[in-house]
Amino acid sequence: MTKIAIFGANGRMGRVLIEATELDEEVTLSGASVRADSKWVGFDVGELAGIGARGIKVAASLDATVDNIDVIIDFTLPAALEANLNWCIEHEKPVVIGTTGLNDSEKQLLNNAAQHIPIVFAANYSVGVNLMLSLVRQTAKVMGESADIEIIEAHHRFKKDAPSGTAVAIGEAIADELGRDLNACAVYGREGDTGERQQSTIGFATVRGGDVVGDHTALFADIGERVEITHKASSRLTFAKGAVKAAKWLKSKPAGLYSMEDVLGFN
Repeated sequence: MTKIAIFGANGRMGRVLIEATELDEEVTLSGASVRADSKWVGFDVGELAGIGARGIKVAASLDATVDNIDVIIDFTLPAALEANLNWCIEHEKPVVIGTTGLNDSEKQLLNNAAQHIPIVFAANYSVGVNLMLSLVRQTAKVMGESADIEIIEAHHRFKKDAPSGTAVAIGEAIADELGRDLNACAVYGREGDTGERQQSTIGFATVRGGDVVGDHTALFADIGERVEITHKASSRLTFAKGAVKAAKWLKSKPAGLYSMEDVLGFN
């Protein structure tokens, strides 16, 4: 049995993670934290997630339950990353991180922390999305030198970062396969007289609206044919179940930075 605790339990993903731990017979939820000024401090985790009382109180810190935790899951905001990593290092706890919108310095924090504790970091914990990453690499290898490559993503109106972490991960997978630097070849939106498209670029288009959970398409458009690889998520529970799967896998691993593709055995 893997004992899991959650940082940011009151967030959209935090609440679904509580539900996911309830559905998995191989794990148990042993703690959940929120900001100290949150109105949810002291509430039952089940009431927070809308699944009925579970006998575990939401806390402002996981310090009191540290000895009853095997793995942490963190889907909070980038601003909380450093403090959360420091807590995990101090208490020698593995952590599964699904925070998106990280900049280069925040990604370096992950690399530094991974020298001390095991970390799984992924832009998306869906099994289907990680299969998609494998497929886009294969397609880039075959078509990437001649096709124009565009990545189109759509999310709900409340998402704060763009393009999505998953879209960037798709772009990075393609660029890596083609030996390109995504920072140099990415085009984020077009307007006005942009001139003819340069084949070496990788374009990104972002849609925000309604309650779209997450749609991603990698388009390889050549003269006379095109290949489109699409993944559509209909429930956040898909991501939460993947994160719980990663937590179970990470429990016994040595310090290091791992991906969801490692968890699924794709690497």
